Amino acid sequence: MHELELELKELIIRCLDLEDISPDDIDSEAPLFVDGLGLDSIDALELGLHIKKHYKIELDANSEDTKQHFASVMALKAFIQANAN
Repeated sequence: MHELELELKELIIRCLDLEDISPDDIDSEAPLFVDGLGLDSIDALELGLHIKKHYKIELDANSEDTKQHFASVMALKAFIQANAN
């Protein structure tokens, strides 16, 4: 597993207090919301704040692009790699 991919999974688990989930339980290609991991809009806001702070990335919560970046762990990884300072 790629280092950033593992880091993102650990960030998701830590910031959303997903106590019964390990990084290996999260499919990197599966959706983070509804199906897949089953996160909701509150989780999205919390996760977005942590990613913004940790990676120093600007996010627009109302942007369709932002929603696509949060589609999966792999989508988040690609977005961070393209935009991290």
